[in-house]
Amino acid sequence: MKEYKRIIVAIDVYSEYDQVLKRALSVAENTSQLSLVFVTLPTTYFQPYISGAGSDYVADIHQQAKKLLDDIGQTHGIPSTQRYLPIGNAADEIHTLADEIEADLIVIGTHGRSGLKLLLGSTANSVLHGAKQDVLAVRIN
Repeated sequence: MKEYKRIIVAIDVYSEYDQVLKRALSVAENTSQLSLVFVTLPTTYFQPYISGAGSDYVADIHQQAKKLLDDIGQTHGIPSTQRYLPIGNAADEIHTLADEIEADLIVIGTHGRSGLKLLLGSTANSVLHGAKQDVLAVRIN
């Protein structure tokens, strides 16, 4: 197996991420190779469903996610400089970050559900098809 030097671990801090992080830790030689990323969706994703969802709503979610990501990073010894919280489309932000930090592997969870998304979740599928790096999709039970 190829030895990876920089590994992005894309997690959802509000969902099951343990299996994804555990798999990334098993691939890395040490935690200094790992970068955690959680992408906060912008208000445009919420407005059709939640009236009055503005920048305060996203700022609150972003602040909560920062605390959760920091807790996860500290627990697993991942440096604070390698914890990222962009706001935007998840797949696009993961691709951008992977290019910026010159990652050679992206580890992401997937919940295959139905139809075309049976094998990969929509975010994992988008990351896989747009990535220049290797992608390890971890099936979340």
